[in-house]
Amino acid sequence: MSRNLLFSNLLILFISQSSLLFPQTIGFRGQLSGWAGVSNPEDWNATAGSRYVPELSGQWKSVDFETSVNGYWTQNRINGDWLEADSETKPYRMWVRFSQNQWEIRAGLQKINFGSAAMLRPLMWFDRIDPRDPLQMTDGVWGVLGRYYFQSNANIWLWGLLGNDDPKGWEVFGSDKNIPEFGGRIQVPTSQGEVAFTLHHRESSLMNSHLINLYTGIRCPISCLPPNIENRFALDGKWDIGPGIWFEGAYINQDFPFEYYLSNQHMLTIGMDYTLGLGNGLHAMVEHLYIEFSEEAFSKGQCARFTASSISYPIGLLDQISAMFYYDWDNEELYRFINIQRMYDRWSLYLMAFWNPDTFNLPQMNQAHTFFAGKGIQFMIVFNH
Repeated sequence: MSRNLLFSNLLILFISQSSLLFPQTIGFRGQLSGWAGVSNPEDWNATAGSRYVPELSGQWKSVDFETSVNGYWTQNRINGDWLEADSETKPYRMWVRFSQNQWEIRAGLQKINFGSAAMLRPLMWFDRIDPRDPLQMTDGVWGVLGRYYFQSNANIWLWGLLGNDDPKGWEVFGSDKNIPEFGGRIQVPTSQGEVAFTLHHRESSLMNSHLINLYTGIRCPISCLPPNIENRFALDGKWDIGPGIWFEGAYINQDFPFEYYLSNQHMLTIGMDYTLGLGNGLHAMVEHLYIEFSEEAFSKGQCARFTASSISYPIGLLDQISAMFYYDWDNEELYRFINIQRMYDRWSLYLMAFWNPDTFNLPQMNQAHTFFAGKGIQFMIVFNH
């Protein structure tokens, strides 16, 4: 049976009764996209693919739901040889929500993300959104999320997750699918902005002996290691003082049953953005990320530093050009990405060019977009109905 049988059955039961509850409020829409590109022409690398995400949603009084499917096909050519095509159809979103004026509870397969940073995100705990991806695609997580909104504009989040054994966000080892993980977040308004504190607890599974050997050098049978207890704590804030400024810091402690340089992770991002009064308005953003890994909490260890910047300019009503740059200070490598887009009511066209190192070392980037290593171009067309 499916690991998420309970969530699936509850949602299927809800949707099956929806025609009786609110036959006039069900909506259907979808997004069809296709892309093709080449990189490192001297190696004859190429990619092509398509994706369709149909979505069914509806609402009745204080209850609404959304269910969608991610079906995609990709074909890659490496060093002159076409690799076997990759295709999959899987649930993308599948949730039901109960809400009132000051609270909501959402259960099922959903996207949970938060934080102040946009490009280098210590608080990317439950998604893998690539800031260069025009579609902002990311897998969801199975769980229950509750939010309460105070009249002071403060709000509190509480969540519980279950059955998410694939690594998400910054994770190296996925969670134990049979043990719930849980956490919460409180956001408090301040003068011209807000601050928030977030925490999360989970037990990650160390049952992949290949990863254990890769990251630690320990060779053991699959059952030789207990689950690893992990606790995360984060503080973030943002303010609009003319330019927008923000910070996002996180500390992650993992109780591995062996010495491991990733036992403690410290991350801090600071950022700023501003729209300059040039022409139609030039938006500029910059973020800097510092990461440190150590065996002991708050002690010196291995560190990495990245700076990201982006600019975007609306050429007219339909066209926009944007550029994004990342700099890896430790490896002294620069990543460049440019996107020219044209937007219609239902159609969107994207022409992307990139010039990056052959080995992709940027943190947290969606593995589906490692095609952006090296030099190349990619064209994407999107139809929304």
